[in-house]
Amino acid sequence: MDGKTQARNDRTLAGLTIVLGVVIGFSSLLLGQLLDLVEHLFLGFVENNRLPVALHTAPGRRLLSLVVGAVIAAVVWYFLQRKWQPVSIGAALKGERMPVLKTVVHVVTQIFYVSTGGSIGRELAPRQAGAMIADNISRLGARHGFALAEEDRRLLIAAAAGAGFAGVYISPLTGTMFCLELLYKRINQRSIAVSVTMCSIATMVGSITKGFVPYYLTGNRHYALAIVPFAVVIGLVNGLLGTGFKALIKRASAARVTDRGILWQFPLVGLFTGLVAMVFPAVCGNGRGLAQLAMNTKTVTLASVGLLVFGFLVKGLATLLTIRGGGYGGVLTPSIALGACSGILLGGLFGLVVGLPLGQCAVLGAASLLAASNQAPLMALFMLFEVCHLNYSALLPLALTVGVSIWVAKQVSR
Repeated sequence: MDGKTQARNDRTLAGLTIVLGVVIGFSSLLLGQLLDLVEHLFLGFVENNRLPVALHTAPGRRLLSLVVGAVIAAVVWYFLQRKWQPVSIGAALKGERMPVLKTVVHVVTQIFYVSTGGSIGRELAPRQAGAMIADNISRLGARHGFALAEEDRRLLIAAAAGAGFAGVYISPLTGTMFCLELLYKRINQRSIAVSVTMCSIATMVGSITKGFVPYYLTGNRHYALAIVPFAVVIGLVNGLLGTGFKALIKRASAARVTDRGILWQFPLVGLFTGLVAMVFPAVCGNGRGLAQLAMNTKTVTLASVGLLVFGFLVKGLATLLTIRGGGYGGVLTPSIALGACSGILLGGLFGLVVGLPLGQCAVLGAASLLAASNQAPLMALFMLFEVCHLNYSALLPLALTVGVSIWVAKQVSR
């Protein structure tokens, strides 16, 4: 590529980075508004960091919401997949086109189901929406004389997926790390500039309705050095648990129902989740409720231990069944929920020797299990740091726990 062509390519990349940051920010904003609308219609509440799950909704309404939501989602996904399989972000990076209408239907269905209480993460939808927008805009530009080099096209799509995440969770660094660590997998000045710029713009746009408030309430307390031994031990434990959860997710995804069986299997998943939700509402949604329940724990009692163990088991099972039964969605926030529970349980044992702030144990547990289950330590570190609005002193134990966790995960995976 000669100098003139390179300069034109650079200008095109810079322009598309800014445009996509704005467009994807509004895409994430609209998906957030859709989630609030469906939650209000089906469950009679709109979640926030003080009420992350439909605690005050009647048990029967929670059950009905999940069953009806599962039936509708099953029908949509059945007809959508009769002659088409959803195009993954990875496939888009390799050149496969993400069709606009079908991808939009797929994305909206994901948000719809989790809004009715479905046990699955919501973060896959905005990532896929961002990648689809970038893919199609880059193709449109190419047809009108603004073609990008193939490597820059890949970078643009990866950054757009990260920006979709950043616009929903108001976390620009997490979106950047998701792009660089999990999708593009190349860190250089060019990839950093494109991803952090796009994610920052999408975050600013997404914050128009969400504001800059913590997603999880943990307090902004100082992380003392006394918690470092716990950070190491929970990294060891959750390195194993996260690797196991990742393996189970992979098996569930490989066996996902896409044929006519989804019409009865997915409603059964909704029924199971709804029956659990009648007595344990924290099973609903993307795991925010269960994670916040763990982070709110002040003392470890027999009752709290039983509740968190039960939550860990049913949340993990409901999420895996959702994937196996034909559903689509993210696994980042369910991993956070499971990790927060394990952090409290292990933190309670540490408390027999030395007192530790249990909320901080939950945060470190969440980060370590997330790092192992997604093989992304930097993304996990910055996600907990950003969505919890943590004190800077949290960086040291967070770095230690995700480092130990990913080391364990790599050893087990060999």
